[in-house]
Amino acid sequence: MPDNIRFINKDDLEDLKSVIETSGLFPPYLLAGMLSDFFDNSETQDIWLTKVINEKPIAITYCAPERLTSGTYNLYLIAVHKDFQGKGIGGELMNYIETLLKSNGNRILIVETSGLPEFELTRKFYENKSYNREAVIRDFYNEGEDKVVFWKKLT
Repeated sequence: MPDNIRFINKDDLEDLKSVIETSGLFPPYLLAGMLSDFFDNSETQDIWLTKVINEKPIAITYCAPERLTSGTYNLYLIAVHKDFQGKGIGGELMNYIETLLKSNGNRILIVETSGLPEFELTRKFYENKSYNREAVIRDFYNEGEDKVVFWKKLT
């Protein structure tokens, strides 16, 4: 693992809440509950990573195995603190996750995002990382807000 990308630990929580807050993805107070299984379950296959600069977490990513599949993971979260966006950190984290999953014998990574116009850059990010747009589920998140599903074979 690169020195500046590592698994999340409990001491990272407050800094990671700041990352989540600047991303606007969801309320930061939810993060502790989301991480509880990762911290408390030694058998978990969930992957929570952070990128650290000057010993401070500035990005977060989370993926987990898809139930009832063999070698398929779903990326549920990737966020970079707004002060560090546009510097290739998201791409670096994606490359790392893909390499880690592949090295552990996994085959596929799925990514889901919103179809709203404000997520256009997010969708372009995945397309630029060679993800294929596999499906659009109309009105999934809310009336008028589609879910866009991306797929990548980890070869």
